[in-house]
Amino acid sequence: MHWNHLYSPIRLGIEERDTVHDMIRNPYQQDYDRLIFSSPFRRLQNKTQVFPLPGSVFVHNRLTHSLEVACVGRSLGNIIGHRIADEHAEEDTMFAHFYRNEMGSVISAACIAHDIGNPPFGHSGEKAISTYFNELAGELRQELEGQLNMSQWKDLTNFEGNANGLRLLTHQFKERSVGGLRLTYTTLAAMVKYPCESAIGLNKELKSRNKFGFFHSEINTYKKIAEALQLEPTSDQPLAYVRHPFVYLVEAADDICYQVIDWEDAHRLKIISTEEAHQQLLEFFGDQPQQYKKYRSNALKIKDLNERIGYLRAITINRLVNECADIFWRNRDAILAGKYEKSLLEELSGTLAEAFRALQAQSVERIYNYRPVVEIELAGYKILGGLLEEFVPAVLGMKGHQSKKLLRLLPLQFQPSHEVSLYEKVQLVVDFISGMTDLYAVDLFRHIKGISLPELH
Repeated sequence: MHWNHLYSPIRLGIEERDTVHDMIRNPYQQDYDRLIFSSPFRRLQNKTQVFPLPGSVFVHNRLTHSLEVACVGRSLGNIIGHRIADEHAEEDTMFAHFYRNEMGSVISAACIAHDIGNPPFGHSGEKAISTYFNELAGELRQELEGQLNMSQWKDLTNFEGNANGLRLLTHQFKERSVGGLRLTYTTLAAMVKYPCESAIGLNKELKSRNKFGFFHSEINTYKKIAEALQLEPTSDQPLAYVRHPFVYLVEAADDICYQVIDWEDAHRLKIISTEEAHQQLLEFFGDQPQQYKKYRSNALKIKDLNERIGYLRAITINRLVNECADIFWRNRDAILAGKYEKSLLEELSGTLAEAFRALQAQSVERIYNYRPVVEIELAGYKILGGLLEEFVPAVLGMKGHQSKKLLRLLPLQFQPSHEVSLYEKVQLVVDFISGMTDLYAVDLFRHIKGISLPELH
């Protein structure tokens, strides 16, 4: 790969149009704006990040998390973009302009989109969808296994929010445009953390294959993007590519935000004491005695305890951003060669590595296994599984008279036409359910299961 091939203002679905450079908003800022104003992005405001959606105490949801990741990603993109432009000063003016002025916008847009394919109820929502298909039995399982190829079956039995994000943004749903939101190739490539299909994904030894980044239905879409940006394939059958270098910055922004900000949320909810939260974040400066002393003194002057932890969160994120930028830069040759199989945060060393690992361990023990978090995960299994057990047989015509009634509940964009394949019919049901907000999923589950009756408005 080469830096001068990794960006393009070409938009999916309208490749033949001439690209007119807007002097006010560059193409990647336009991507950001399209995402911000999209319905899937707005729905993230009612999707769980970690903690159940709050009552009187504010904690993060998927939308606020995505906005914060975009801010951190923009900073990482700006730092690296300037370094690339400086190192390759002999390149043309267009190259310098992109890396100095537009790369931060690309990373920010990809960050805004990074969680857009996640279903309700956090990561347990992905597991709930996978579990439903894995535990199918009888006639319905035979029907699906008989008509789907290996990749299509794995798309369902290992449902992946990352792949669903690419589908959501690029698929031509009924009455929608060819190319979906018509984002640039660059932004789409930067958001695909695992550039492979399901048949070759789930390889825990390779970072780029930990999961998978596109469903069978989006293979040709990703192929088109990869070929245009000269991303090298590592396997033709099943399909896999090297990661786009920008992916590492999007991934780092996400990892930094959720790890540090989940800690701040846990403090707001009084799961973690002020003293614990305060000390754990100061540990990130244990190798800088003067800074440690200065930041500790500054923090103790802040009487509002939430603001105090907010201050420590901000300086911790800033340090991690600069360290990740340095790690990316030191490894840029391996990244360009497609041989870097780590996340940037895995390369932290010394005090920073120790502080980050300690934060991760405490988060697993104290936050991710906190009782209400576990309860909402279990509820997600029941609710999403319950919706799938109604709609999947219905879309295949296996629920008799109920099938027609249930299909009337599908919005127009998810209504299957007669000519589509069984795989596409099931995908449309999964599209519908994975796109729900937490509260909508709960309400619909109660109504169709007869637990409560809808009100007439």
